[in-house]
Amino acid sequence: MSSPAADVPAPEDDPFGPYVTLDRGHWSTLAEARHDFLEAETIARLRGVNEPMDFDEVSEVYLPLTELIQLYMDRTGELSRDFHRFLGLNSHRTPFLIGVAGSVAVGKSTTSRLLKELLSRAPGHPQVDLVTTDGFLLPNATLQKLGLLDRKGFPESYDRRRLLRFVMDVKSGKPEVTAPVYSHLAYDIVPDEQIVVRQPDILIIEGLNVLQPARRRSNGMAGLAVSDFFDFSVYVDADDDDVRTWYLNRFRLLRQTAFRDPRSYFAQFAAMDEADAIDLAGQIWDTINGPNLLMNILPTRGRATAILRKAADHKVSWVRIRRI
Repeated sequence: MSSPAADVPAPEDDPFGPYVTLDRGHWSTLAEARHDFLEAETIARLRGVNEPMDFDEVSEVYLPLTELIQLYMDRTGELSRDFHRFLGLNSHRTPFLIGVAGSVAVGKSTTSRLLKELLSRAPGHPQVDLVTTDGFLLPNATLQKLGLLDRKGFPESYDRRRLLRFVMDVKSGKPEVTAPVYSHLAYDIVPDEQIVVRQPDILIIEGLNVLQPARRRSNGMAGLAVSDFFDFSVYVDADDDDVRTWYLNRFRLLRQTAFRDPRSYFAQFAAMDEADAIDLAGQIWDTINGPNLLMNILPTRGRATAILRKAADHKVSWVRIRRI
């Protein structure tokens, strides 16, 4: 059984504390023997830019995580049926909601895609949908008007009310729920386009701030938060300096690929001198993405059901599970 090239020791937990932390070697033994591993072509398709996702990472990290999620699904379903029976209500299936959070460039999108693929191959082949919160960003024109364009990705740059309504409608079992569409090519919301969610068995919601707690209202009362409706949540974690390095490396690769598309908002960066472009990327991290991570994203880590901690080589070295 392989291990990460640059392993980071798992921290010891308080035996009476709320978490249990397992190093990768221990964690990898928890999955039962399965033969539906992903094919090399599928892993390549799901892998993010500059991420060394491979067969070992899938089998040693994500298969145990998938099995734990299935255990949660089974127990949640039993509780729901008993709850409705106790109250004399008609029981109806509602989607199992999974939140995936983490910094820009940490790999949460790859984690989300992998979970979608693996969970859809589980017994019964459940329908699994994936929605990112990018679609709930305010349009660039609105952000510009509000003076928030340089804080894109911060909690206040989202239409939080619409996102909350979307999650509530999905979780309540509404037959059809729509979400706006975001284009990374245009770096903006796509007008008049929508994603339609029709009562999947599982819905994965991925985003920077999906684990944010409820905000306090002007009357002193706390409202609802998107995370209140999650049945399971994952935080993809890494050292701040490592994430910054990954961000810059990804930026370099994108300059040679996606940024060369003349339709791309980021085409301007492909035409820049290499040193100037990387210097600008570093400024973007230091003034936007880095502060957002430290101020808003990282503080929500402890709210996750599972934390996947990556080492400098981008591979998961230990996993922390909330047990209470």
